[in-house]
Amino acid sequence: MIPGRTVEIGGLPVLLRMEDRALQEAVEKWYAGYLTTTPSAEPFDLTVTVGLTGGGAADHQAHVEWRDGRWLFERFDFQAEWFPDSGRGWVRQEGAVHQPIDSVLRILHSILVASQGGCLMHAASAVRNGRAFAFTGVSGAGKTTLSRLAPPDVALLTDEISYIRSMDGIYRAFGTPFAGDLGIAGDNISAPLKALYLLAKGPENRIEPLSPKQAVNVVMRNILFFAKDPKLVEALFETACRMAACIPVYRLIFTPTPAVWETIGLACCT
Repeated sequence: MIPGRTVEIGGLPVLLRMEDRALQEAVEKWYAGYLTTTPSAEPFDLTVTVGLTGGGAADHQAHVEWRDGRWLFERFDFQAEWFPDSGRGWVRQEGAVHQPIDSVLRILHSILVASQGGCLMHAASAVRNGRAFAFTGVSGAGKTTLSRLAPPDVALLTDEISYIRSMDGIYRAFGTPFAGDLGIAGDNISAPLKALYLLAKGPENRIEPLSPKQAVNVVMRNILFFAKDPKLVEALFETACRMAACIPVYRLIFTPTPAVWETIGLACCT
């Protein structure tokens, strides 16, 4: 049996089976806060080998396709197959580094969490006083800036990919190792998601509530999914509608100073 390391993100464990020692070390280093020997559920299973010899997509965009009962993932630096019925798959990647398998895990979790009533979202997120907040927007809107401005009592879940999942009827935000410009993994904790903010830089700090229709559009526009699969898109649209119905969504206009954190949470938590 090939040895492995179990990486649990969002309460969904994945066992990475690796014979390459250098790759094991890279995985152990990057996912240190997410490794577990006592997973919360039966792990999904990926066998990862090093030595891709060509045949992957020529560009840097990941390509994802459903074909004959399995998912196919590929990019210039990896090829993978995922069989959902068995919960198993394989990855061939170039180099004994964590970046290719990290991309595979982003794709895999975007599919897995969709069936759990959740999603991955292009958003930073953080926990303060036991409450989670997510911050989304176009590139340059301020997700990384807001993360850098967080005060010491704020636990950063991610500056790039937020993991949101419904558990016992409550949407929770989970920490992820899927880092953005900060280049660091988020804290491996979770908390109930209390608000989602659409970021916009401006001359002052203020929040504006969005209408239900605007809220659904914000959620759907920023969900991360790689496959243009009708069933998956339908499931994620239903998730967006449910999230927008029970989580307040605001436009957050802010100046890039630490004072913005005194505005966050005021409308939904006072």
